[in-house]
Amino acid sequence: MKRREFITKAGIAGLAAAGAAAVAPAVHASQKSTIKWRLQTYAGPALAEHVIKPQIDAFNKAAQGEMVIELYNSDQLVPTSELFRAMQRGTIDAVQSDDDSIGAPVDVAVFAAYFPFASRYSLDVPTLFNHYGLKEIWEEAYSEVKGVSWLGAGAWDPCNFATREPIRSVNDLKGKRVFTFPTGGRFLSRFGVVPVTLPWEDVQVALQTGELDGIAWSGITECYTVGWADVTKYYLTNNISGAWAGSYFANTDKWEALPEHLKTLFNLSMDSSNYYRLHWYWWGEAHYRTKGGKLELTSIPDAEWQTVEDEAFKFWDEIAAKSPRNAKVVAILKEYVDTMRKAGKPYRY
Repeated sequence: MKRREFITKAGIAGLAAAGAAAVAPAVHASQKSTIKWRLQTYAGPALAEHVIKPQIDAFNKAAQGEMVIELYNSDQLVPTSELFRAMQRGTIDAVQSDDDSIGAPVDVAVFAAYFPFASRYSLDVPTLFNHYGLKEIWEEAYSEVKGVSWLGAGAWDPCNFATREPIRSVNDLKGKRVFTFPTGGRFLSRFGVVPVTLPWEDVQVALQTGELDGIAWSGITECYTVGWADVTKYYLTNNISGAWAGSYFANTDKWEALPEHLKTLFNLSMDSSNYYRLHWYWWGEAHYRTKGGKLELTSIPDAEWQTVEDEAFKFWDEIAAKSPRNAKVVAILKEYVDTMRKAGKPYRY
């Protein structure tokens, strides 16, 4: 369904429902109608099969007809960059994405998706949120925004380059037109990368036509899952982040209207989805490097790559200067990095 048709029909349906309510007979309290939500994910169809569809299918089954969530893929109803406003308006009810991509009007949005070198492994993300205070900071930030509730964060895959030409030095990044995330793109531009924004579904064609030189949007698991390994040739093993930090969001009125047992069920389904992705990506990142057969692995020497990591910490300080809350997050990230280094193997090598 086209987005314009969807919005138009949603408006007509609302008017029809209002008219029907004026003449409908009283319904007995025991005859409760099914709660219906529309949830849009950041992911295209092939990727959504792993990162969210199992969760939604399980939730709908467990809800036993009390609630049904209709799942929509990337840009299917609303462009990703407009998802936050669409939730506020109630055009859609919930979102799975990252704060950065959906244009969330909170200062901490900059830390979502791939904040450079904030994580080394996927377990870093839930650890930071649940044991280092990021959860409370996100709750505070979203309490200042009307209409949207932040429900929780989870970890996805790392951020590596998949390219048409090999990357073997930092200089090879110069001039490369790369599909990536907003904050990650701003950081990579320091090394000559040209960030490109496209609808997710257009990326594969853009790689085939040469409009894009590569992507810095995922790890190798997604490259194979969604078909990008078919239109790129090389995969850089160095990454700028060990895990994408994504979240779930909902229209506040719709969330608060849910009975407590359905809120609990949805939270449990989020936890289940977060767990599935931890092991699916951990399996896939090693499996496709060793047995994928389509992408040639390249690497930038550690000593040279260290210059990129050092630049990231300068970037952190610039972000910290944007607001007191950002400064608090950066202080936590620095404490975490220091703790992991002191802990040594297997936390840091």
